[in-house]
Amino acid sequence: MLTTLLSALIIFLLSTIMMVMASILSKKTFVDREKSSPFECGFDPKSSARLPFSLQFFLIAVIFLIFDVEIVLLIPLVPTMSLSNMSSFLLVSTLFLIILLGGLYHEWNQGALKWMS
Repeated sequence: MLTTLLSALIIFLLSTIMMVMASILSKKTFVDREKSSPFECGFDPKSSARLPFSLQFFLIAVIFLIFDVEIVLLIPLVPTMSLSNMSSFLLVSTLFLIILLGGLYHEWNQGALKWMS
């Protein structure tokens, strides 16, 4: 137990020292306005480099990622069906699907899935 704690402490200290050294050595001492501005073939930029985007599109993308991860979590349920007790398998998979569908209903009820408002 003591050796594990000592090893973890040494690893933590080494990683902290490495991060501090990297941040100290990588600092740039000067800021050039020309280098930090967007480059457009030698001409001044026609418009701002930061264009506004639809917040609704961002919300749909985040919801897609969340449900995509949940689908990935559903995939291992199929191979474990033959390895586990059928009643416990049905209980776990039904509970997981109820939570998944509850989240979908909540998002639908809040109006996050409406593309046009």
